[in-house]
Amino acid sequence: MMLSGFFRLGVWQNFFRAWRGGYSGNLEGEGFTLGGVYVIGAGRQGVLLEHREKEFGDKVSLASVLEAAEKIKPQAS
Repeated sequence: MMLSGFFRLGVWQNFFRAWRGGYSGNLEGEGFTLGGVYVIGAGRQGVLLEHREKEFGDKVSLASVLEAAEKIKPQAS
């Protein structure tokens, strides 16, 4: 996303949401890497949730993470 990411409205909305929420990180490190969240089940269950950041500050829904985690079935030994 590089420099073009700073011109996107959603990026600025995410920035101000975090700022209003009291985020106070050091902002050091690789700032151009988008992240993601995966919930992976045991054995052959595979990926139960995949969330990839589309723009800086794109958050995953906590409810969807909890819902996916509840679907994890223990693997029989």
